[in-house]
Amino acid sequence: MLSFFATLGIGMRSLQAQRQGIEVTGQNLANVNNPGYARQRLLVQSSVALPTEIGPQGTGADAVSIQQIRSSLVDRQITSESSVNAFLEAQQRALQYAESSLGEQIDRNAASVSGTSATNSGGSGLSTSLNEFFNAFQSLSASPSSITERQSVITKGQTLASRFSQTDERLQELGRGLNESLGEDLVNANNLLKSIADLNDQIVGSEFAGGVANDLRDLRQQRLEELAKIVNIESVQQANGAVNVSISGTQVVQDKNVADTLELYDAGNGQMLVRAATSDTPLTLTGGSVQGTIDARDGALASLRTQINDLAKQVISEVNAVHRAGFGLNNSTGEDFFSGTDASDIKVNARLTNDPTLIQASGAVDAPGDNTVALALAQLAMKRHASLGNHTFSERHGQTVAELGLALSTNNNRLTDQQLVQNMLTRQRDSVSGVSIDEEMTELVKFQKAFEASARLVSTIDEMLDTVVNLKR
Repeated sequence: MLSFFATLGIGMRSLQAQRQGIEVTGQNLANVNNPGYARQRLLVQSSVALPTEIGPQGTGADAVSIQQIRSSLVDRQITSESSVNAFLEAQQRALQYAESSLGEQIDRNAASVSGTSATNSGGSGLSTSLNEFFNAFQSLSASPSSITERQSVITKGQTLASRFSQTDERLQELGRGLNESLGEDLVNANNLLKSIADLNDQIVGSEFAGGVANDLRDLRQQRLEELAKIVNIESVQQANGAVNVSISGTQVVQDKNVADTLELYDAGNGQMLVRAATSDTPLTLTGGSVQGTIDARDGALASLRTQINDLAKQVISEVNAVHRAGFGLNNSTGEDFFSGTDASDIKVNARLTNDPTLIQASGAVDAPGDNTVALALAQLAMKRHASLGNHTFSERHGQTVAELGLALSTNNNRLTDQQLVQNMLTRQRDSVSGVSIDEEMTELVKFQKAFEASARLVSTIDEMLDTVVNLKR
C-alpha cells in the first residue's frame, strides 16, 4: 500500500501533466491560423507501478512527450503536386503575357473548338492592320492617280509595319522578362536550400538528446514545399532527423550542408537554362515554376514569334514582288514598298513616304489611270500562300492567334483540374494535422477538469495528513 506522501506524488505528477496538456492545447490554439503548423498532442502514460502485497499498484501518470500529428505520405504528395501546380501557373502567366503582347482579343472557346480563328475582328491588332492595308490598295485601284489614296496606302502600310515591329518587340521583351524571372526564382531556390540545411542542423541538434523538434520540422516542411514550387525535388528523411534533398538526381542538401546550388546559364542564342553550379549540363526538370517558364518561353512563345516573323517575311516578299513590277505617276519602277526582312525591322520604303507619287500602282508606262498593280496588290489579301500552309495572310495570323488561345485554354483547364487535386490533398492534411478550435476547446476543458480533480486529490491527502498528525492531541 502506498504512503500518504506517495499519493501526494501521484497528485503532483498529475498536476504537472494536466498543466502541460493545457500548454500544448494553448500552442495549438495560438497557431490555428498558421497554415504550416501541424497540431500537437501530449502523450501521457502510467508511471512505473510498485509491487505491493495485493499486487502492483500504480503511481500515477507522467507526460512523456509532445507528439506532432502529421502524415508523411500526404506531405510528400502535397510537395509533389505543388511542383505541378506551380509549373502550370507559370505557363499560364507567360501565355497571358503573350496574349497581351499580341494586342488581340482572343475567343478561347472558338480557339478550342475550331483551332482556326480566334481573333475579334473589331480590335486594333495586327489582323485589323492587315485588312486595312490591303483595303487601302483596293481604294487606290478605284482612283490610281489620287495622291490622297496614295497617302492612305502609305499610312496603312506604316501602321501595319508598326504593328509587326511592336508585336515582335513585345515578344522579345517578354522573353527577357521571363529570363529575369528565372534568375529571381533561382535566387529564392538557393536561399531555400540554405534555410533547409540550417533547419536540418537545428533539428539534429535539438533531437540529439531525445524528443522531437516539432516546430522546426513544421518550418522545414514549409521550406520544402516552397522549394518544390520552384523546382521539382526529391527528399529523403535520415535517421538523425535531417532531410537530404535532390533535384533531378543532383544532391543539393546533405544533412546540414548545401551540397550544390542552382545557376542560370546561356545555352546559346539567349536560351537561358538551369544547371547545378558544379555541372556543365542542364538539369532535367519536370515541374516547378522554373520549368513552366522555360517550357512556355521555348514552346508556345517561341513558336508565336517565329510565326509572326514568317508572316512579316511573306508580306514583305509578296508585296514587294508585285509592287516592284509596277510604275509610279512619274514612270518610276523597281521600287520596293517595304524595307526590312521580318517583323523586327519592317518599314515602308522611305522614298515612298517622302513622295507618294512613287507608289507603283500602274501596270504600264505613261498610264497614271491604270490600276493593274494596285488591284493585284489588293488581291494579295485573298491569295493563298504555300509557305503559309496554303492560307491567306489573315487566315495565317488568325491561326497563329488561335494556337495561342488553344494553348492558354488547355493550360487553364489543366490548372483547374490540378487545383482540385491540390485542394483535396490540402483538405486531407487539414483533417489530420489541422487545428480544430472545437476539438482544442474540448481538450482544454478536459485538462482543466483533470487539473482541478488532481488539486482536489492533493488537498484531500493534505487534510488526511493533518488528521493523522493531530491524532495525539
